[in-house]
Amino acid sequence: MGDLNYSDKVMDHFTHPRNVGEIPDASGIGNVGNPVCGDVMRMYIKVENDVIVDAKFKTFGCGAAISTSSMVTEMVKGKRIDEALKISNKAVAEALGGLPAIKLHCSVLAEQALRAALADYYRKIGKDPSSFEPKVHSEEEHGH
Repeated sequence: MGDLNYSDKVMDHFTHPRNVGEIPDASGIGNVGNPVCGDVMRMYIKVENDVIVDAKFKTFGCGAAISTSSMVTEMVKGKRIDEALKISNKAVAEALGGLPAIKLHCSVLAEQALRAALADYYRKIGKDPSSFEPKVHSEEEHGH
């Protein structure tokens, strides 16, 4: 993965990603992509009684994109929706022991994928997700 300094945790989640795959009867599915770097994330969540009981992902992208997707799915399992919505890209990066600055957009993408999946779930149950749907970030925040 080049000469970027990745933490051991990032490397661990890259080489042994958790929760890869699909949830066939997912409560919500979030698809997000960064057209600049070409990373694409799809996140699946299973919700029961307002709790995310399972989360899986499929990511096409760099090692940091895979690591952040993996970490987000680990972070949201067992959390209530309101708790999951508090998970920020910064929290994801910190949980991974930090990310190189030019890869921080991957943690933003992971947060957006989670929010998109939650928004999809809200739409399916007839709730308004507009308060937490992923905001479209400006180019500066992607580090390009």
